[in-house]
Formats: sequence, C-alpha cells, structure tokens
Amino acid sequence: MKYLIVIGLIAVLLALASAGFFMLRRGATQGRDARMARALALRVAVSVALFLFIWLAYLMGWIQPTGVPLAK
Repeated sequence: MKYLIVIGLIAVLLALASAGFFMLRRGATQGRDARMARALALRVAVSVALFLFIWLAYLMGWIQPTGVPLAK
C-alpha cells in the first residue's frame, strides 16, 4: 500500500516537473502553452485520484491512521 502511495506522489512530481520544463522551454508559444496546461491538468487529476484512493483505502480498512496522540 505504501508503495502505491509513493508511486502516486512521484507521478504528481513528474507531472509538475514536466509542466515546468514546458514553461521554460523556448519555441512556439501556442504548442508550449498547450503542453504545459495538459501537464498541469494531469497533475491535478493524479492528485485527486491519489486523494480518493487514500480515502477509499481508509474506508475499506486497508490503512489505519497512526501518528501523534491527541491527548496525554
């Protein structure tokens, strides 16, 4: 389960990096802008899918919250 979440986070970072690459690249602005917008839309889609997957995994009991206790 942890590996799937890490892979999803890496996919988000790769989409963000590719959008940055297209933004900084010289060349035709119309094609560059379209590719940058597509990469950013992909990043948003992957982020939403990852959030929904984590939420579903929590609801199904596949993952359990662990962390700092609320009170001592």
